[in-house]
Amino acid sequence: MPLYEHVMIARQDLSNTQAESLIEHFGAVLSDNGGNVVMSEYWGVKTMAYKINKNRKGHYAYLRTDAPSTAVQEMERLMRLHDDVMRVLTIKVDEHEEGPSVQMQKREERGERRERRN
Repeated sequence: MPLYEHVMIARQDLSNTQAESLIEHFGAVLSDNGGNVVMSEYWGVKTMAYKINKNRKGHYAYLRTDAPSTAVQEMERLMRLHDDVMRVLTIKVDEHEEGPSVQMQKREERGERRERRN
């Protein structure tokens, strides 16, 4: 089955447990349609670069999935209809990276940055 990565932004006025229950709910939607969630991470409340629906912050969540495209389309459809979800980004990948996402790694583990150009 194809591999996907999803990033979801939920409204800032939700509690942490409500945001995490959204992750579980959409994981269950994938499971019901023949897919499975390989890994999920809750990144917490983060400030966005611009306002979305008059919100400056949002709850970020990350999912790595192994699911058929019909399951992913159904999950995205339900995310768009859900009032608490503001944005969703889905990317098809060739393989999942091992370990936590870059967002969850400590700065020391991320590796060196490139040098700036003058």
